[in-house]
Amino acid sequence: MGGIVGQRMGYNAAMRDIYLDYNATTPIDPQVAEAMLPYVHGRFGNPSSGHSFGLAARQGVDLARRQVADMLGCGEDDLIFTGGGTEANNHAIKGVAGAYRSRGNHIITSTVEHPAVTEVCRYLEGRSYRITYVPVDEYGIVDPGDVEEAITSETRLVTIMHANNEVGSIQPIAEIADIAHRHGVLVHSDCAQSIGKIPVRVDDLGVDLLSVAGHKLYAPKGIGVLYVRPGVELEKLMHGANHEQDRRAGTENVIHMAGLGKACELIEQNLPEYTRHMGAMRDRLERGLLDSGVEARVNGHPEKRLPNTSSIGFRGVEADRILGRLPTVAASAGAACHSDRVEVSHVLAAMNVPTEYAMGTLRLTVGRFTTEDEIDRAVAEVYDTLSQN
Repeated sequence: MGGIVGQRMGYNAAMRDIYLDYNATTPIDPQVAEAMLPYVHGRFGNPSSGHSFGLAARQGVDLARRQVADMLGCGEDDLIFTGGGTEANNHAIKGVAGAYRSRGNHIITSTVEHPAVTEVCRYLEGRSYRITYVPVDEYGIVDPGDVEEAITSETRLVTIMHANNEVGSIQPIAEIADIAHRHGVLVHSDCAQSIGKIPVRVDDLGVDLLSVAGHKLYAPKGIGVLYVRPGVELEKLMHGANHEQDRRAGTENVIHMAGLGKACELIEQNLPEYTRHMGAMRDRLERGLLDSGVEARVNGHPEKRLPNTSSIGFRGVEADRILGRLPTVAASAGAACHSDRVEVSHVLAAMNVPTEYAMGTLRLTVGRFTTEDEIDRAVAEVYDTLSQN
């Protein structure tokens, strides 16, 4: 891991704050930033233009599309570049709902989805679509049997995330897809959190649609991808000129596409190393906290979990108060405590995490640039803060 850590130290050696919120967003990898620079400084043309400036930009778009396709194991023509993971989710769900409306109005999702999925489903509920929210178990995992039981003759889409952004639990997407396809139902998976941490290949998952968010995998914010299996119909989300094979309007964001393409290439080349490093850092973090003597529990599946994600509930304390007292650690809370109530995240609530632990849950997520020194300092800082309560 010396090479990757070395890149990080050269990237921001002066930074003393400890970033443990990689599931919220990632820094741009230095190699990604370098790949973007030619399109910042010189290759500024419109990719739809036929002159040399446009052709140079088009080459960048084509390269990025190939790099993403190689990582996902799909055809280049199966990809739609979007403005981010949220747009990809919206296009997948609304697109299927609109294209197949005459054949049924039922969609199945889970109780632990990201708002980029749940809010789309609520929007459709207000427009005469029927949504079924299947439950999860104590680990935050969907039972494929519940999905099959929910399918009716009106069901057109199952949309379930690959891995949860709060607790990291990994869903049995391939099994769910097999069940759905036996009933003639399409499957979409939001893979924003899993890409770059565990293998994500469209054929292995068996999905018909898959969403990618650039800023979760060391590419810029404002860029994403929607994979669409050949033969799947989608109603347009945006209208205008016939970009992206006439599936998404808007002049291509070449700079960010180049960055996303390079980020996907790095994942394709280095995923085992990234996974191993993140797993080692997360395990070091959890051992340090749990062995310190504080009363805590880890939320999520002990094995079927992202290698970088640790959702730890500290008993009888308030998460936002812990975060407010940490001098250098950047992390997220799983609950917000108000004067008259504790507002637990919908994920922890769906998992039935006991309130005394849910109210004190921190989401601590490591990344490819996290160092052992940062982990050790974070453990000491959290322990010192808890000791003062």
